Amino acid sequence: MMHVVLTVASGFLLALVAGWIWRRWRIAQLEAKRRLAILVFEELEQELQQEFLAVAAATGMPRGLRWKDFNLNEARLFARDLATGELIALVSATISFEAIAGGDMEGVEAVGNLRFATAVFVHRHGQWTTDGRVIFNLEPSQACEHYRDALVPVSVS
Repeated sequence: MMHVVLTVASGFLLALVAGWIWRRWRIAQLEAKRRLAILVFEELEQELQQEFLAVAAATGMPRGLRWKDFNLNEARLFARDLATGELIALVSATISFEAIAGGDMEGVEAVGNLRFATAVFVHRHGQWTTDGRVIFNLEPSQACEHYRDALVPVSVS
């Protein structure tokens, strides 16, 4: 009887240790993938900036305005989307618009003012992409705080 108890206890202990090792390995693997994705983001920044401008301009938003120029700035923050687990890059940006001829915004003096915002990029299926989403009037850290129920900052170290 004692032999059966020791065998069951040993098996249980072995399963616990194996589970702990697997979890540690999985965490290390995800961390390595995240670090690689961040490095790739920095390498592709110029292409992503062009992609963002094309996608954002195609949305037709804001109404009555045409995207004139879009520049990424140095301030950036990486976060994990709690719903999908995807890595998100929040990058400070400066945006300029021009009024569409005959549109509602034609003649509005403020149209030419530079706008600061946070551009949103997502690492999905092993590559960086964007849907042209922009968060106006918030720096990346403020945007992450604003969406704290959906995003959690990740360490870049």
